[in-house]
Amino acid sequence: MWRPGQWSTPTGNIPTSSPPPGALPLHQRDPFFNNRPYSLSPLPGGIGVGGRRPQLTPRASSLSLASSNNASTASLPASLRGQHNISGGGGVGKRAVSGGPPPAGIRHPLDVLEEILGAQVKPLIEEEEDMDGNGRSWEPEVEDAQGIDFGEGGLEEFLKVEEGREIQAREIKSRARAYSAHSVDEYEREKGKFQDLHRSIKACDEVLKSVESYLYSFQTDLGVVSAEIETLQNRSAMLNRRIENRRGVEKLLGPVVEDVALSPNVIKRIIGGDVNDSWVKSLQEVDVKMKAIAALDATKVKATQNVRPELERLEHKAIERVRDFFVARIKAIRVPGANAQVIQQSGFLRYKALFQFMANHHVQLADEIGQAYINTMRWYYLNHFTRYHKSLEKLKLHVMDKHDVVGQEEPVRRSMFPSHPRVKTPTNIIDNLIPSLKSSAPPSYDAFNIGRRIDTLKNRTAPILTANQAEEDRTPHYPEIPFRHFNAALVENASSEYSFITEFFSHKTYDQASTMFHQIFDPAFALGQTFTKSLIDSTLDCLGVLLCVRLNQYSAFEMQKRRIPAADAYINATNMLLWPRFQIIIDAHCESLRRATTSASSRGGVGGAGGGSSAKQQSTAPHFLTQRFAGFMNGILTLSAEAGDDEPVANSLGRLRSDFEAFLTKLSAAVTDAKKRERFLFNNYSLVLTIIGDTEGKMASEQRTHFEALKKAFGSGGG
Repeated sequence: MWRPGQWSTPTGNIPTSSPPPGALPLHQRDPFFNNRPYSLSPLPGGIGVGGRRPQLTPRASSLSLASSNNASTASLPASLRGQHNISGGGGVGKRAVSGGPPPAGIRHPLDVLEEILGAQVKPLIEEEEDMDGNGRSWEPEVEDAQGIDFGEGGLEEFLKVEEGREIQAREIKSRARAYSAHSVDEYEREKGKFQDLHRSIKACDEVLKSVESYLYSFQTDLGVVSAEIETLQNRSAMLNRRIENRRGVEKLLGPVVEDVALSPNVIKRIIGGDVNDSWVKSLQEVDVKMKAIAALDATKVKATQNVRPELERLEHKAIERVRDFFVARIKAIRVPGANAQVIQQSGFLRYKALFQFMANHHVQLADEIGQAYINTMRWYYLNHFTRYHKSLEKLKLHVMDKHDVVGQEEPVRRSMFPSHPRVKTPTNIIDNLIPSLKSSAPPSYDAFNIGRRIDTLKNRTAPILTANQAEEDRTPHYPEIPFRHFNAALVENASSEYSFITEFFSHKTYDQASTMFHQIFDPAFALGQTFTKSLIDSTLDCLGVLLCVRLNQYSAFEMQKRRIPAADAYINATNMLLWPRFQIIIDAHCESLRRATTSASSRGGVGGAGGGSSAKQQSTAPHFLTQRFAGFMNGILTLSAEAGDDEPVANSLGRLRSDFEAFLTKLSAAVTDAKKRERFLFNNYSLVLTIIGDTEGKMASEQRTHFEALKKAFGSGGG
């Protein structure tokens, strides 16, 4: 391959500018001649290819002479050059082209030419010399003329063909020499451009060298970076393996560590912090840790051996603080004027989890706290209801005795007494000092008409009378008023307490919770039964007792709706006090009617207070006992509008009605005129039917049907 600067020789001697005789043109000698530009740099010493020839040295005289002699024949065809060389001295021409070895230190021109052109020139020169430069005609080497085949045309035809071929070859060589000369001339003209191209290529070489250096350094750096990347990849793979291993270990050990680890802040809060919501959360966290450690196998997780004693000490400290907390709340209930319901909500139910923790970890201490609560609340309710009971005892009550029965014919009765005969008031003192005033005082109540007393049953959600209000009240009341207030307060407190017990002591069974409730409320229930008995034990107020029965039934319905069965025993015991007393009062009214019947038979007339059988006494107007009986029956029917068939009211009312009808029949028997007798009965039954006509209920409907039949039976009477 040719490179710039290869025209110079080591010694500065330059071969001839023209190609050697017999050499092929450049485009024939080098197949890449037409595609590769050549730049011939100036020779050392300012000698160029087409420039001035240098002075010939003695050692190069023969070559120079040969070149001079052959300069005129450089462009001749090879055949002519051959002839010229033969005629001009073949020895000299041959030595000029391919003579013997050059002098020492000087390269052979053909070698230089081959180096420049990058192609082999010597074989071509030798071939040319063999053809026309050696002074001999071309003769084929024939070993045996006898064996030459001249073809079908013979020797002459063969010679013609060979001469044509030779002529063609000479023409080709002639054109090649002409083209070579033309190329040299063109090169001479374009030499400057080739020099510029040479300089450009040299500059490009310098740039390429710098680029090569840069690329080499870049390749080196890239190798270093590649090595570092490979190192980082290896480290990344190693770290990924470590992370996976740690994740696997964390997955196995994480739950165990979470179970046994406890924050120092939690421990500090449990030991010295205030008992509040945050303290409760910390205690719950400790409880979870304790349960988790208890479930772990100490042989597999040795950390539990170190953690468990510390947690046990923390547990004991927490139980101690919980105990002190609830003891302080229980003591607060005993403070005068304390509201137990408020303390239950803010001090007990809010911190229910604390007591559950104590119940789970120290059952005996939890039972002791529960017993202390029972004793405190039993004292609390008994104390407050005792005071309330005494306040209600100070209310003035309408006292109804044997003079307040249906069959009583006395027009004037005592007005009232205090609620309890044991309590002496100015009224007692006046009655004792002036007995005559008792019979002359007008009645201030109506024992046989329900009137506005039904409002007590309708307004069952009315506010409860407080102890201070009861002590200051001077208005006389019927017995259902104090009964309603005391029992409403008792039922409300019992309902609240039972709900608290079942919620706060949720670890207790139903029987245990009921036992705790009865231990607290049985004294208050006993006080309520005593109070009820004192209200109805000596009274003959049948409507008042029946009102108490309805109020007690309402309390039972309310407790069932709230799903509080603990007060059922008290409600049933109260019913056992009220119903027998109701029967006793009904019996007293029936007995009074029987006595009135006997009295009317002995008088022998229909009259009122006086006796005799005059026309005035045998009036057909309704008897005054009829209106009293009808009002009394209307009151009972009004209070029994929603009564069931299992109540004794219907039977009691039937007995009372039979005694009343017997009384009227006995009175009418004394009337001699049949029409007046029927008219008398018709008027009495009509009055009863008119009074009970607007009463609702199944029992009232049955009574109306019965009296309508009686009215119809005596409706034909005149008068």
